[in-house]
Amino acid sequence: MRAYLARIDAVVVQAVIAASLSFAHLHDIASAAGQHGWKAWAYPISVDLLLVAAWRRLRSGGDKAAGWCWFLIALTASLGANVATAGMLDLGAVPAWLRILVAGWPAVAFLGGTLLAHTPSAPTNPEPADEPVELARADQEQAEEPPELPAPASEPPAVKVPEALVSHARKVAADHRARTGAPIDTPTLRARLGVPAHLADAIAAQI
Repeated sequence: MRAYLARIDAVVVQAVIAASLSFAHLHDIASAAGQHGWKAWAYPISVDLLLVAAWRRLRSGGDKAAGWCWFLIALTASLGANVATAGMLDLGAVPAWLRILVAGWPAVAFLGGTLLAHTPSAPTNPEPADEPVELARADQEQAEEPPELPAPASEPPAVKVPEALVSHARKVAADHRARTGAPIDTPTLRARLGVPAHLADAIAAQI
């Protein structure tokens, strides 16, 4: 347990150090580009929030293209600030193109955050919705059918299946074939329709 806590503590300390350094670099770049006071401190917060929003989209499993796009944009902004403050850029004479990028960053971050927060994630392998109304109607029609007279002992009793139930079963079978590539078997058909075994056999014979 102590070893596990020691590893967790090391990870947390490393994360705090890295985040603090990156935060300071982004602040220095923003300040050098003419964004003074509270505005210079808001830039690193904006970059980090966009990184978190993009990472959450990637972890959600839906629309990963948008997640990767905004994650790379925020990562480029953070990494660029780290490299620029390592002696690669004269902070006393910031070029005009960098001032333009820094001034335009709030609009870019707002657009990315809005798209990531309000664009719904596409569900993975959505299950087709059943049709309870048609199934209930078929059960009602089946219940209203008059009882069949018993057939001779030499032959099994005939089962009359309502056309609505057969139609619903064909849709279930087609959906199963589309998802699995194989025809539906009688036990699976019975489970999907929730009917007795003899009725499932009769339906399977008609589809």
